[in-house]
Amino acid sequence: MKISIVGTGYVGLVSGTCFAETGITVTCIDIDKEKIENLKKGIVPIYEPGLEKMIETNVKKERLFFSNSLKDSIKDCEVIFIAVGTPPDEDGSADLKYVISVAKEIGQYIEDYIVVVTKSTVPIGTGKKVKQAVQEELDKRGANIPFDVASNPEFLKEGDAIDDFLRPDRIVIGVESERAEKIMRRLYKPFLLNNHPIFFMDVPSAELTKYAANSMLATKISFMNDIANLCELVGADVNSIRKGIGSDSRIGNKFIYPGAGYGGSCFPKDVKALIKTAEESGHPLKILEAVEDVNNRQKSVIFNKIYAHFDGELKGKTIAIWGLSFKPNTDDMREAPALVIIDKLLEIGAKVKAYDPVAMHESQRRIGNKIEYAKDQYEALINADALIVITEWSEFRVPNFDIMKKLMINKLVFDGRNIYDPSEMKENGFSYYCIGRQKV
Repeated sequence: MKISIVGTGYVGLVSGTCFAETGITVTCIDIDKEKIENLKKGIVPIYEPGLEKMIETNVKKERLFFSNSLKDSIKDCEVIFIAVGTPPDEDGSADLKYVISVAKEIGQYIEDYIVVVTKSTVPIGTGKKVKQAVQEELDKRGANIPFDVASNPEFLKEGDAIDDFLRPDRIVIGVESERAEKIMRRLYKPFLLNNHPIFFMDVPSAELTKYAANSMLATKISFMNDIANLCELVGADVNSIRKGIGSDSRIGNKFIYPGAGYGGSCFPKDVKALIKTAEESGHPLKILEAVEDVNNRQKSVIFNKIYAHFDGELKGKTIAIWGLSFKPNTDDMREAPALVIIDKLLEIGAKVKAYDPVAMHESQRRIGNKIEYAKDQYEALINADALIVITEWSEFRVPNFDIMKKLMINKLVFDGRNIYDPSEMKENGFSYYCIGRQKV
């Protein structure tokens, strides 16, 4: 079976590589010539554990190819995925110009029946727009070529994307015909043989499923962050509460860890897009509006704590930061809490010295040399007035407290992910602030 995937960003590249791993012949297409040339050389544009090796393996086995030409790659394809970016517009809605552009190009070049699948996270109703765009181009050609549109949203967690794709909780596919369903079942046959659940539904339901799932998870995070902030005011411990409610099978223990706010490419964008869709449909989603508001406020909580500790006198202070990416095992800094905290520190005149295992280059691309970058976590602490832990990388979990005390001016830690034990911090002589627990 031969398929093509348009877009070699996070979703397209991971999906294409994993489909190749199951034996499918895949061509990944992108208009960025430099990116495609680099991929042909084995240079991967994103950080995802295991991806580089898997790409290398499937290229050698001639199951995975890279191209700049949709026209050349679409021939003999049974399925073509659209996995291009859908960045948020200023009003929060998803920008579909890249999706529609690809749909038009598909209409210009298809020669036989094909299933056009949106893999990008797209608003409800996008399937109809894609179908219209393809059909308009066919009409211009005077070509009577049948095709179907389908929706196959991704549910990949950055840092665990390969495992999520190859061993999914579920596969959601929206189709509009039996012919399209038959082809999609064949494409996903390796997953069916391994008893991974697959749900076929109509296209709008599949589109909404992705937004609803991410919005539900974002709601859990924001709810727990709100509870954590209340804990500090009433003298409760959010870790005890988390365990108490997480044991309830109706709630579960995932996505109830309080912290500095959610970020990344999915939750912020998808929550905004669903809020916008609801507004346009005349049914405002008040809960989601509150979720977004809580998350925006949560990104400033750690800064507010450090501001209060120093009575606002942060000008000239050196603040060390551990972690820049929005979560561990990725270099993604989109909507990362670190960006908000750094901006506020710089605005008030503080100096920032940061370290992250993989996101340093991404940080330099985004904010340049406004901050200093350390070669390791301990170099960041030299003459630091305080440390802020923003990303819970494994290497930060059991630090050498003796080295920390020797390097830092003040034994002062602000933990945005609650990875340390307050009693242990106290025993080591640190003043310790965290989320939803009392300061020690």
